[in-house]
Amino acid sequence: MENNSNNPRREFLKKAAMGTAGLAAMNLGFSAKSYGRILGANDRVQVGIVGFSNRFRSSLVPSFMNHAKDLNFEFAAVSDIWNRRRDAAEAYIKSKAGVKIKKHRNNDELYDNKDIDAVIISTADFQHALMGVEAVRAGRDAYIEKPMAETMEDARALLKAVEETKKIVQIGSQRRSAPNYIAANEYIRSGKFGDITMVEMCWNVNQPGRWRVPEVKDIRQEDTDWDRYLMNRPKVAWDPRKYLEFRLFWPYSSGIPGQWMAHQIDTVHWFTGLDHPRSVAANGGIYMWKDGRTNADTLTAVMDYGPQNDMTKGFQVIFTSRFHNAAGGTKELYFSNGGMINLDTNKITSEGGLTKRMADEMGMKPNLLESSTLPNATRMETGANTGGDPMTSLHMRNWMECVRSRKTPNASVKAGYNHSIANIMTRIAMETGKRVTFDDTKQDVVAS
Repeated sequence: MENNSNNPRREFLKKAAMGTAGLAAMNLGFSAKSYGRILGANDRVQVGIVGFSNRFRSSLVPSFMNHAKDLNFEFAAVSDIWNRRRDAAEAYIKSKAGVKIKKHRNNDELYDNKDIDAVIISTADFQHALMGVEAVRAGRDAYIEKPMAETMEDARALLKAVEETKKIVQIGSQRRSAPNYIAANEYIRSGKFGDITMVEMCWNVNQPGRWRVPEVKDIRQEDTDWDRYLMNRPKVAWDPRKYLEFRLFWPYSSGIPGQWMAHQIDTVHWFTGLDHPRSVAANGGIYMWKDGRTNADTLTAVMDYGPQNDMTKGFQVIFTSRFHNAAGGTKELYFSNGGMINLDTNKITSEGGLTKRMADEMGMKPNLLESSTLPNATRMETGANTGGDPMTSLHMRNWMECVRSRKTPNASVKAGYNHSIANIMTRIAMETGKRVTFDDTKQDVVAS
């Protein structure tokens, strides 16, 4: 085990988590400003791969390649602490893009490569935020997979780093680049929908092997860097399951909130302009797949949303998820007094709205939405990703364009910060059984 006091990188991670990453960056010789190349309009943007994950291979690579030629981007390097995945990345990018990339054993080596302009981070959930801090403090723009952060400490560190460095960061909440979700946002904000009165969301699968990884039987501790993998998490003995099947184990992932709820709750924040729930109550457990995991296979969360200074206004959000029965699939239903938006079918209907008969009883006017279909609908599939899905492709292009234009991407670091708050509140509510709120002054979760 490394001695942290003699390891500058360990000190950086510690200070980053404490929100003092600027000081840590200076200690490592980084400037608060980018020391990367100054890009001209015709310069090719050199992109580093941080973590050659299954998600990266199946979706992020094809999404990137869809736009690389048009926008003059190119994969140039990979950083992965497991030697097998470094070699796999080199071979895969060669086969798909026709280029030979440089292999780096870790991010320290990657950021020593001054030709790298930007990175795509697709590592274990708990690593996203602090690896984002590393990237922007080293002067690189970044595309960072969701969830952005699994603790408030890490979330605050990345938000601070991006605000200080002004680097271009896109969080992988790809709904924000999908035409049907953009249309839903515009419709709700136009006032035509009326006040949101309730949101119902679910994400159900029946997959015993979801988040299980066959490579667990192959990986050896000597082929990777377990201490570096753990970053700011407690130092524990080598465990290949926690390394590769991290989504099943806290504190490496929250599981359902970070993987699935993060997508859906982000739309609530986007459509309403609200940063986070006022309160969360949640329950769940491991009811079916008793395979040693510690994260729930079943979860229900009830969230109260609305202005913090006006408790007379607001609405409820219900999120449910289960691994052991796929009925219902993935649903996102927004309700108002006049009807509903179904983001599974992309239909706006008067279903459930205030009918004439019911309105007449109270001397009121009926309230029924005019039926329509959201344009250019793009659907998120619930099964395993098999390629560059349209949402991710559009989202990747938006990031690449913003690297060029220096505009804020669709899913900014603040959007990622906000979905992280909701995820963290939900996890803590489930673990403690308490009603959880958020302290805006301290920017921290409160379990009352």
